[in-house]
Amino acid sequence: MEACATVVSSERRLLHFLMPGPASLRPASVAGRLLVEASGRGAIAVEEHVLATLASGGVIKREGFSLALTASGAALAQRLSAPADAFGGRQRELGVVTADTGTCPVSVMANLSESPLAQLVRRKTKDGKPFLSPPEFEAGERLRADYTRGQIMPRLGANWEASVSSGRRADGLADLTDAALAARHRVEAALAAVGPELSGVLVDVCCFLKGLERVESERGWPLRSAKIVLKTGLAVLARHYRPPARGPRQPLHWGAQDYRPRIA
Repeated sequence: MEACATVVSSERRLLHFLMPGPASLRPASVAGRLLVEASGRGAIAVEEHVLATLASGGVIKREGFSLALTASGAALAQRLSAPADAFGGRQRELGVVTADTGTCPVSVMANLSESPLAQLVRRKTKDGKPFLSPPEFEAGERLRADYTRGQIMPRLGANWEASVSSGRRADGLADLTDAALAARHRVEAALAAVGPELSGVLVDVCCFLKGLERVESERGWPLRSAKIVLKTGLAVLARHYRPPARGPRQPLHWGAQDYRPRIA
């Protein structure tokens, strides 16, 4: 499974083509490609895997031979057509991120320049291999999803929804749904399995989206040390989510009281 796919030029071209309205599909002369055509806009050739990626990310919807943008896809196309991001003047680097939520893989559009893991998963080591393996990346995204789903993120202001006399518990546990409580339990189990030495950097990077340089500055660590600690923690976290399969147990030999093993 591919962990992260950047919005490449072919995907941008398709989104821009679909911005005015739906289009129709028909087979192309080249295997693995389809023609997307619309009246007054002509036609463009698109590879089938591009359509599958955008469809799995909820960007486009395909019904028979008709193709159109979803609501989120239309918003994405508008953002991609803008020259720069409205906040800070930086261009967003949007892409499709696939993460294992524990039940089934989910593909969503994400701002890759925002997530430190999305940046690290595209880095290569000196020998050309990815710095983070797909299981390590998926483990970090799964922890972040449970952390958000469990409503563990700190409140930035006062809770005006519940008055003091309402009788609600101060910690908010009474208002949590079963899904949120289950997510909290999964986070607690995951961090306990990782241990206190590695769980802190996982929460900082995966859940609070802190950059590695900021983590090193706040913790007083040497330069480029947070990256190694993070990878180690993600490896342990990945084994927690997906324990390695155990081999068959060796049968025991039962012998009489005076039994002695034969030495070859």
